[in-house]
Amino acid sequence: MVSKEVLYKFRFIILILSLIAIDLFSKNLAVIYLIYGQTEPTIFPFIDFLLIYNSGIAFGIFNSEDSLNSQILLLITLAISFYLIWMIASEDMIKKKYALSIITAGAYGNIIDRAIDNKVTDFLHLEVLNFSFFIFNFADAFITVGAILLIYFELIYKSNNE
Repeated sequence: MVSKEVLYKFRFIILILSLIAIDLFSKNLAVIYLIYGQTEPTIFPFIDFLLIYNSGIAFGIFNSEDSLNSQILLLITLAISFYLIWMIASEDMIKKKYALSIITAGAYGNIIDRAIDNKVTDFLHLEVLNFSFFIFNFADAFITVGAILLIYFELIYKSNNE
């Protein structure tokens, strides 16, 4: 059995790997059970399933079918992800380490998907009052939530606790 000390020491790596696994598993389920381009309702009022493949970055930005663009995006996101790992290692504030770990997990989830297929599987469709906002995946959500937490910890939490 693994000791609590070992788990505590590697908690950020465990968090990152767990979130990557959730993202990749959910993308696999989407590919297996959803039909490309066909909307499937969920139990949630503003989210349904809609399987698409995104050759751009988060939320379909810079979407292009060009393989060279996909390779360039892959290299850029890899570089950013390595920088995020460096930031996690050098950050003193534990809460910011968690936020950076969540962002890193999302980045690597999409990197792995893009490395395999030159595109990313998106399947969560946000729609409010028949207005379609985004089609995204858990990796995109992790990046967004992590960024919001990072901004909160940097601007609001830090200023309130100084």
